[in-house]
Amino acid sequence: MTAKPVAGPPGAAAPLTVNLGGGVIVPYPEPKDEAATKIGKANRRKDTKLEVRLRSALHRRGLRFRKDHLLRSGDLRVRPDIVFSRARVAVFADGCFWHGCPEHQHVPQRNQSYWVPKLQKNVERDRRVDAALTQQGWEVIRVWEHADLEGSVDLVEQVVRKRAGERARR
Repeated sequence: MTAKPVAGPPGAAAPLTVNLGGGVIVPYPEPKDEAATKIGKANRRKDTKLEVRLRSALHRRGLRFRKDHLLRSGDLRVRPDIVFSRARVAVFADGCFWHGCPEHQHVPQRNQSYWVPKLQKNVERDRRVDAALTQQGWEVIRVWEHADLEGSVDLVEQVVRKRAGERARR
C-alpha cells in the first residue's frame, strides 16, 4: 500500500491517498504524532507474539508445520501463519484490531475515513481467503488473539490429527 498524491489545483500541495484495492481509494491517514508513527511501523506482518506462542505450543505437542507458507488458489495468493500441508490445514492467528473481532475491535476515532474501509477490506479479504481455501479442500482455522491459547492448540491438534488420519487411510 503506497500513498500517492491526487491532482489538485495548480500550486497547491496535493493530498495523499491510499488505494485499498477493489477501487477503494481513501485519504492517507496523517499520524497525530511521532509516537503513532512508531507504533504503526512496529506492527509485524509475521512472527507476532500470538503466532510465536501458538507455534511453540503446537511444536511441543509434536506437530510439525510450515510457517508463512505461500498457498495459491486461482488468482488468490495467501500466506497462512501456520500450514499443515499433508493434512491441508491452514491456521491464521488473527489480531482483534486488524481482523474485526466482534467482541474487541476498536476503530480509531482519528482518521476514520481511512480506518473504517481499511479494516472492512481486511475482513472481506479474510472471508474470500476462507472460501477459496475451503473450496480447494483446506480446513481453515482462525485463532483470535484473545482466545485461550490451550483451547486453540487443542482445536488445531484435533483437526490436524483427524485430517492426517483420514488422508493416510486413502
